[in-house]
Amino acid sequence: MKIIPVILCGGSGTRLWPLSRQLYPKQLLALVGDNSLLQNTVSRIESLSCPDAELDIDKALYVSNEEHRFLVAQQLQEIGLKKSRVVLEPEGRNTAPALSAAAEIIVQHEEDALMMVMPADHLIKNEPAFHAAICEATTLAKQDQLVTFGIVPAHPETGYGYIEHGENLDGKEGCFSIKQFVEKPDLETATRYVDSGDFFWNSGMFLIKASIWLKAVSDMKPEIAKACQQAVNLAEQDLDFIRLDRDAFTRSPADSIDYAVMENVTESASHQFRGAVVALDAGWSDIGAWDSLWEVSEKESSGNVLRGDVMTDDTSNSMVLAEHRLVTTVGLENIIIIETADAVLVADKNKAQNVKNIVNQIKALNRDEADIHRCVYRPWGNYQGIDLGTRFQVKRIVVNPGAQLSLQMHHHRAEHWVVVSGTAQVTKGDETFLLSENQSTYIPIGVVHRLENPGTIPLEIIEVQSGSYLGEDDIVRFQDQYGRGQSKES
Repeated sequence: MKIIPVILCGGSGTRLWPLSRQLYPKQLLALVGDNSLLQNTVSRIESLSCPDAELDIDKALYVSNEEHRFLVAQQLQEIGLKKSRVVLEPEGRNTAPALSAAAEIIVQHEEDALMMVMPADHLIKNEPAFHAAICEATTLAKQDQLVTFGIVPAHPETGYGYIEHGENLDGKEGCFSIKQFVEKPDLETATRYVDSGDFFWNSGMFLIKASIWLKAVSDMKPEIAKACQQAVNLAEQDLDFIRLDRDAFTRSPADSIDYAVMENVTESASHQFRGAVVALDAGWSDIGAWDSLWEVSEKESSGNVLRGDVMTDDTSNSMVLAEHRLVTTVGLENIIIIETADAVLVADKNKAQNVKNIVNQIKALNRDEADIHRCVYRPWGNYQGIDLGTRFQVKRIVVNPGAQLSLQMHHHRAEHWVVVSGTAQVTKGDETFLLSENQSTYIPIGVVHRLENPGTIPLEIIEVQSGSYLGEDDIVRFQDQYGRGQSKES
């Protein structure tokens, strides 16, 4: 039997603002180690082996939203996955529709396959224990049970939902029926849960036959099942992406896997489908907020997590991350300080969950800081705003080796390009030429142009824009190797 990883790449990670933004969320960040959380998720499941279960690990399926598609593809390529199956949601509808669409795609080729469903933003330190739990769960999943993984709680936690386990199943240690799901508790209730030994943290990971999931969701949430089936039947293949049909998919109600299905397969439920929970004690964290990142990070002698250009005095049990300048602290305890190019967060570590309230305020004011960093990522590389005035704008542009911007023109602005490093191939009107370090060119208003990197190292240029309007939507695009039409993407 095949096991197909289904990696859910959606979500915005608002409680990790300002590092995590709507257009560059936490699953794409290297919060622990050198690789991103998404890359670590892929690596840990690829090495899974269950000799006694006769399982073959097949190519993963990634479910991402439209706006993150090139970032996901690029990060997969960075770890050697040149051809990946990335399912694009035209609009976020929560995890139940995402999983239903993935299951529809899987059953077209492998009707009896198991889906190992994992969010892309979790940390798991003990991979052998993680693999052992999956191997235990396969027996139950093969019996058509909908299996979730319950994290053995390390302490009372108010930021997680809980699962109360029921009776032991098949005499297997750590395998139980599900008695109930409960929402995030207050501290007193969480303490009672942990002391009882009958509760797990809800991990949001599942092992389920694709065909059984579709039967269950069709029975319990037929609107989701119908919309997702139509979205897959009308889907289009675009490069490595499977584009779900927008009209069909957006007809699906938004719902989570737990609410839509799993809460209906507990011991007391009358449905024909059976649920199970398998205990997982593997150093798990969903890194949902800055306090949980502090918990899992390496600390210095005073209990501080320090990254970047940081100096401290009389500071303890704090986290200070500096990305662009020197950050200093004096006489602080249990404080979070996160410095980025365009925003600084200072928070009480015990109230780190409330960072999302700040993000909501920023969104209510229609400010960009909730959505984008000063450094904006594109399929060809990235750009960063350096300076902005009434009729000018300065950007630092980095183009990846072999990449190119679209063939385009602007109605309202001219551009001056200066090569800082690498080699640029420039198309300007009817001519094409190369520029090397310290050379420059001028692109007048209305002239069709393109910037390419023909070299093997990143191309870095400084671009000075001047004109009456400098918005990103002043682009008339003629050709684009990434399949983008007229949009706000450079």
